[in-house]
Amino acid sequence: MTFTAEPKTAESLTQPQKGLDPLKTAMGVYVTVHGHFYQPPRENPYLDTIERQPSAYPFHDWNQRIHHECYRPNAFARILNDDGEVVGITNNYEYLSFNIGPTLMSWLQTYDIEVYQRIIEADKKSAQRLNGHGNAIAQVYNHIILPLANEKDKYTQIRWGKQDFYHRFGRQPEGMWLAETAVDYPTLEALINEEIKFIILAPSQAERCRPFPTENDPEPEWLEVGGGQIDPTRPYRCFIEDGRYLDIFFYDGPISRDMGFNDLLASADFFVGRLGQAVKGDHRPSQLISVATDGETFGHHKHGTEKCIAYSCRIAFPQRGWTVTNYAHYLSICPPKWEVELKPVTAWSCVHGVDRWQDDCGCGGGGEWHQKWRRPLRDTLNWLRDQLVEIYEETAKTYFNDPWLARDEYIEVILDRSPEKVTQFLTRHQSHPLSESEQVDALRLLEMQRHTLFMFTSCGWFFEEISRPEGTQILRYAGRAMELAAEVTGVHLEKEFIDRLILAPSNVLELRDGAEVYRKLVIPAQIAFEQVAAHYAINSLFTTYAQKQRVYCYDAQQLDYQKQQLGALTLAVGQVHLVSRITWESRHLVFGVLHLGGWDFHCCIQNYAGRSAYTKLKDTLLDTLSQASVVQTVLEMSRLFGDQSFSLQHLFAEERHRIMQQVTDRTKQRLDQLYTQVYRDNYGILAAFHRDELPVPQELQVAAEIALSHRCLKVVATLEPSIDDHLGMMTHLADLEAIAAEANHLRCKLNIPDAKKTLERLILSRLWQLLQNENPDTLEEDIQLIEKMIEVGEQLHLGLSLDKAQELYYTVLYQQILPHCVDSNYAIEPSACPWTISQICPVLKLGEKLAVDVSPWLKLME
Repeated sequence: MTFTAEPKTAESLTQPQKGLDPLKTAMGVYVTVHGHFYQPPRENPYLDTIERQPSAYPFHDWNQRIHHECYRPNAFARILNDDGEVVGITNNYEYLSFNIGPTLMSWLQTYDIEVYQRIIEADKKSAQRLNGHGNAIAQVYNHIILPLANEKDKYTQIRWGKQDFYHRFGRQPEGMWLAETAVDYPTLEALINEEIKFIILAPSQAERCRPFPTENDPEPEWLEVGGGQIDPTRPYRCFIEDGRYLDIFFYDGPISRDMGFNDLLASADFFVGRLGQAVKGDHRPSQLISVATDGETFGHHKHGTEKCIAYSCRIAFPQRGWTVTNYAHYLSICPPKWEVELKPVTAWSCVHGVDRWQDDCGCGGGGEWHQKWRRPLRDTLNWLRDQLVEIYEETAKTYFNDPWLARDEYIEVILDRSPEKVTQFLTRHQSHPLSESEQVDALRLLEMQRHTLFMFTSCGWFFEEISRPEGTQILRYAGRAMELAAEVTGVHLEKEFIDRLILAPSNVLELRDGAEVYRKLVIPAQIAFEQVAAHYAINSLFTTYAQKQRVYCYDAQQLDYQKQQLGALTLAVGQVHLVSRITWESRHLVFGVLHLGGWDFHCCIQNYAGRSAYTKLKDTLLDTLSQASVVQTVLEMSRLFGDQSFSLQHLFAEERHRIMQQVTDRTKQRLDQLYTQVYRDNYGILAAFHRDELPVPQELQVAAEIALSHRCLKVVATLEPSIDDHLGMMTHLADLEAIAAEANHLRCKLNIPDAKKTLERLILSRLWQLLQNENPDTLEEDIQLIEKMIEVGEQLHLGLSLDKAQELYYTVLYQQILPHCVDSNYAIEPSACPWTISQICPVLKLGEKLAVDVSPWLKLME
């Protein structure tokens, strides 16, 4: 959907309705589009960070990929004109009803604080617009199926979800999203007890409904709506046995399905038209058109659909006289007049109740693959949970006044693991002053419970195979929970756990069953302090560590370090003190690492045994290396440390890849030089093949592509140091233009991703400098440089992403430039503007380069 701009600010895109205020009095048609934004916890349970996921390429992991396709685009959703130029940038979270899973929000806070803050700000702005009712609602913490959870887990999930919400949005949640909208009456009771006001369900989850009794009709007839026939345009009240209640909204099923699985969001015309068909013509005072889907639909599952949402909410809905609202606001002006009874146990993505998360029901199947593993997996994890409950109740009472209250409030530590906050938490809950070792065990027990909850994350059962990443991940959490239990109590549950998993058959022949999945995919990924020390030691050969260094979720203090090089051999010996930021466990370890060249490393670790023993070990190894004998040095390391050793493959994947890249740099440099020479020697032949349109020998074409890519990257590396040297920058950009012309002439595909990142960064930096400094003396040079960088990016076919530059320009244009340079009659009046009229024109033309519609303002210049 397109929109033609007028010379007005973005805030004028929506117009208030005439007559009564529909925000205070229920009248007319209201629209709520709900997005359930969620990603499961993907962090390595030992490192507390997400590792690289190759399937998400070119991004680091799936969180990053979906963020760039969905979460960020919705924070800066474009409204375009017919030429594809930006006429409005909308924060969709201001208009969507939404929940964002706590595990996703914590990741967003770390990865993109700007988007995170826009989400928080969107809730505040929506609350200002809607009489104090913000768009955000809470979610059960890590997306477990509440009807399948025991009572304590139900309450902890709800309480953690509420506290996480309050921590981020600064208010108590009115509503809560249930994982997979899975619900039963005990879940309703728990929500009521925790003061949740409403939930959102699928229409198929209702059994029957009726209007509230009145004097004229004290016993209204129940309407059977079990086939999904419930009217979703009104709220309902669901009573439990003691007379208390929870309000429920049912989303429009057919429209919501078409949003997720068809092309309804391809056009705002389609979308608005389809919503219009749902409006009831029975002259009721007000009605709510409510739709809900995975938030990832808006941009990830359906590319670019965040634009449809932005246009619909800002333009199309108001044009029809519809009021964009959220559930809490609508409930405040139109409380339920109907009651509803629910089916016993249901969810939105399983027609068999909640069997998708416990049985071979066929939902989520992959062709001929079965899901016979689901029941044994559920039974095994339930068994493990119950074993860990016994351990927790028996052991935690040694440390805490109320172990289960401590678990419920442990969310405060999860949200802020600073030593001060952890100490405050322990002091508040401890049954007596805890020693250092007791503090560690207390934190281990709470972490054991956190991983116990995480192992029930719904995604583990959602798909067709136990060995998928989701199933493997929940088994990793189970493994970590068992390990923590063993560390505190000495009780080992892993053997019986594995034996029980034998009953969970895999569809993958070589994996056979859940036990084999655990052995091959979970156990090898477990990490001990020795591996963290080995990681530190091997990395120290390539990284100069500070005396105190953060290594994933460990604090590493270097107590001694000495490195010696002899020819191709490098030996480092040192000692490091490691402290887990999660459990406060610590180890003092000694390491020796020998780099034999290339990818060959030999690393040994042992506990620190005192200053004398360490000094003797260090002197012996350094003396042995001085004899330049690889074999003798390796043998001596084995004698001093023992037979266990670590190599490059034992490094955490992230760092292993980085070091692999570093150790191959020299080889790559030699290859670049070789291919460059081949290209130079055979340029004439290569050009002749292209001139006569003959098939080019692969060897020559590859040589050209590698040589030109290498040359291009060398020039790109000079750009950033030259950013303040206009003449130098223009010279370097001219060199890149020449390379681009040569590459295009020879039809070369350049492999230069770093060039794309560098140009995007420099364009944004230079634009910020131009707009913030407002220096008339450098204006012409700044604009020329930005335009030239954009042109070079196009010539090199980099596919530059100018989104951030576009957002910066748009914001400054409407918030700073136009208010200062245009008077109330929309005439150019630069009295308060640092630029003259002749200078404003190039600034506006720069907007054209950034695909921002500035035509109304340029017309004023004519």
